[in-house]
Amino acid sequence: MTACAIESPSVGTDDRSSERGCVLTADGAYAARLTRDGDSWFPERWTLDGPEPYVVPLPGNQPEEPGTELQPLGDGRVLIHRRAGVRNLFALLYPTGPGTGELPLGAMECAGPGVRLDLLPPAPGGARAYAVTVGSRSSSVWQVVGGSGGPERLVEVPGRCSGGVWLDRAGRLLALDRELEGCVKTVVVDLELGQVTPLLQITPGSDDRLLMADPDSGLLLISSDAPSPGQERLGWGVLGSTLPVRFPTSLRLPECTAVPFAIQPGQVLEPESCAVALRIEGPVGTWVGIWRPAERRVRHLAAPKGWLTGSGLWTPQGVLRLPYATRETPCGVAELRAPAGEPRNRAGGTDPAEPRTRPGGAEPAAAGAAGAPAEELAGAAGPGAAEPAAPRPVPLAQAPLGRLVTN
Repeated sequence: MTACAIESPSVGTDDRSSERGCVLTADGAYAARLTRDGDSWFPERWTLDGPEPYVVPLPGNQPEEPGTELQPLGDGRVLIHRRAGVRNLFALLYPTGPGTGELPLGAMECAGPGVRLDLLPPAPGGARAYAVTVGSRSSSVWQVVGGSGGPERLVEVPGRCSGGVWLDRAGRLLALDRELEGCVKTVVVDLELGQVTPLLQITPGSDDRLLMADPDSGLLLISSDAPSPGQERLGWGVLGSTLPVRFPTSLRLPECTAVPFAIQPGQVLEPESCAVALRIEGPVGTWVGIWRPAERRVRHLAAPKGWLTGSGLWTPQGVLRLPYATRETPCGVAELRAPAGEPRNRAGGTDPAEPRTRPGGAEPAAAGAAGAPAEELAGAAGPGAAEPAAPRPVPLAQAPLGRLVTN
């Protein structure tokens, strides 16, 4: 998963630039990041699936630029994306005794005003890697690792795309947030069929983005201004459900920004029990929040010193693993266990009188104990479903109830 970090005194920084974060493979076995030796930047790979984490430096013949992108693969090699003017160069790095081996993968030119190429989040399986080019009117998805040779364009998508969330374990269905005709809506790109279909459309004029998805439970984390026009809110839904997206008030943190970065896997058919890790930034620094859809609060935990901010991985057993680096420990993983969830009533919620709002982000139909709704519902169209035989998400209004959500 990708990480975007902001320097914070609560996390702590040092010469190793832990504030830059890192990128983890989908299974959390490897990580990669740029680190610094004096004024020079170089890649390093972390191995996280053994008894003890360890780091392997991968310096090249010359220092890297700070904007260089890295992505670890499932076999331990690291994809590097370098920019040189309008040229984008790709190569695979791997350790060779005391040195670093480099296998060139080809180059692409991105000419034109505002055209940019970025790597997409690591794909499931770790054998392939993808990138997206964004132009003024359209975007294209490219396969840069695992193809027949060199970067290969797979799909062109009308509009300007951002984000990138994998919806299945096969690495076939990719969700992108597309800006088109003044609005942002999430679409699904079927990389095998080359098709683009709508996924998230809460209201016609709202900006709706998919932040994370868990293929096991179907839990989706969503950002939208549908319930509060002009103000982004965090919400949740379930892939394949006909129920509307919910926007819990517990995820509205005054003077803070909350960004989900990990969802607990393995909770098959139980999306409301999944633990979600949040990177929370506020006036006093950066810390970790843990939230479940079934609960009505966020649990706040201190981040380890030197946390590679915004990066981490849940185990199915509910352990949150956070990579960190300090002068004393250049490669470490802190483990936080998710607190036990609150007991639920027979309907699956934590309060039998839990209030709701009318669809479309209208005013609350009822108020909770604090005078505010516990959750707000928005929209008659939202997450889509994937048919087993031909997984093509469709708008929620047309999708069968594939998962059960009770709160």
